[in-house]
Amino acid sequence: MRIVVALGGNALLRRGERPDADVQRANTVRVATALAALAHEHELVVTHGNAPQLDLLAAQSTADTALTAPYPVDLLGAQSQGLIGTLLVRALRGVLPGRRVVALVTHTRVRVDDPAFDHPTGFVGPVYPERPARFLAAKYGWCMAEYRHGWRRVVPALSPERIPEADTVRVLLEMGTVVVCAGGGGVPVACDWTTGELHAVEAVVDKDLAAARLAEDLKADFLLVLTDVPNVYTGYGTPDQRPVLDATPAELRDADYPQESMGPKAEAAARFVENTGRLAAIGALDAAYEIVHGRSGTLVRPDLFVT
Repeated sequence: MRIVVALGGNALLRRGERPDADVQRANTVRVATALAALAHEHELVVTHGNAPQLDLLAAQSTADTALTAPYPVDLLGAQSQGLIGTLLVRALRGVLPGRRVVALVTHTRVRVDDPAFDHPTGFVGPVYPERPARFLAAKYGWCMAEYRHGWRRVVPALSPERIPEADTVRVLLEMGTVVVCAGGGGVPVACDWTTGELHAVEAVVDKDLAAARLAEDLKADFLLVLTDVPNVYTGYGTPDQRPVLDATPAELRDADYPQESMGPKAEAAARFVENTGRLAAIGALDAAYEIVHGRSGTLVRPDLFVT
């Protein structure tokens, strides 16, 4: 079976943890251990979040006085793919001796007319007091938005159209390689249809939606979205909280999960199932093997799925 795994950012840097290299290195060992059994039995592609790492790199770049201007978001995203990719490759090789494992810096093609360009919502970088935020906005032409007790830069959060390197990933899978790719949703690019050139876009792409797009491009059998809770829940955090053990795409959308947490994961699972007729699931990292085998997590099935 061909499985695309979408790791939440908290799989690499859990809430409240310092973004030190040793902390992330230890967390990638936990990830590799959780995925090892699946990799022994199935073709495996691993995608991952990058929000904490991207924010750290953005803060460093903005504060670096040796630079004329901070690095653009697309290059920071590529940096984060390399950083996280090498940690995951080393950890996976440690639990899969003799197995080919590779990390690819991949791109995600987006539409130049995506409505998100007119309404930036993707937070990037640190929180600033109002005065420094206004200074940076004026100096670099950044869009800033209120965030908790301060201000942060916002960029367009775009919908993925295609992963240009999907064919390469497919070839590697057929060779028995575990592939780490599409980190942070991939580097967003727009295509010049007259020349075929890819042009960088100052934006971000949702990692879960990119994983769903990649899974569809690869004709994957299963999309596995891993996070820090064992199930999707209705009434999460309230006395009426209840686990959702299985759902159709329509049922996930009707539940209207929060966009800052479960919403993108539910939408990614719904899109993959709708577009392919195959299965997806959402659940906890440490239960990855059990989720695929129907013993944990929330199964997302086609509307006409028959048990």
